[in-house]
Amino acid sequence: MKILAIADKESEYLWDYFEKSKLEGIDLIISCGDLDPRYLSFLATFTAAPVLYVHGNHDEKYEQIPPDGCVCIEDQIYVHNGVRILGLGGSMRYKPGTHQYTERQMRRRFSRLRFQLFRRRGIDILVTHAPAFELNDGRDLPHQGFRVFRTLMEKYRPKFFLHGHVHMSYGRRHKRYDKYGDTNVINAYDRCVFEFEDENPQEHLS
Repeated sequence: MKILAIADKESEYLWDYFEKSKLEGIDLIISCGDLDPRYLSFLATFTAAPVLYVHGNHDEKYEQIPPDGCVCIEDQIYVHNGVRILGLGGSMRYKPGTHQYTERQMRRRFSRLRFQLFRRRGIDILVTHAPAFELNDGRDLPHQGFRVFRTLMEKYRPKFFLHGHVHMSYGRRHKRYDKYGDTNVINAYDRCVFEFEDENPQEHLS
């Protein structure tokens, strides 16, 4: 299964210089947040692949302009062709606002998912906006990751963890690819394509 992951920046390659052929072979599109909802609607118009999304900390506009033809996977496990995908959007709370959470609040969201996780026997892909704590995150509170995401990976060992929020343009310390235990960690900033079945995704990310 070929997956297009996107986050934080509307890709000029896909939006400004769009050609339908650029989405050929894509089986699934996953947004990790902080993208114009009209961008997601645009992509959904030109592909038969499902477009899934979680919210970023700047996505209050989704309440007024929901992405047409797209599926919000917040706080649920979405199954596509047998692949179990869990969505937990939002960032660390650093000021009053929607889609921001304390560590305790995010842990509470995780606790409410325990029955779904038990019923589905785990997950294959974890989709968030924020990174995990001390795994490609920032040391400032707005860009700090959640410890509970590490707990999720340690307990359920998803094959992939997709996140955004820390822009690769911030500096060299923010990587496209990392690994945590058995989980391949991908920063979806802008866009990247990977194969779910790939045993060495770092070598083939595009």
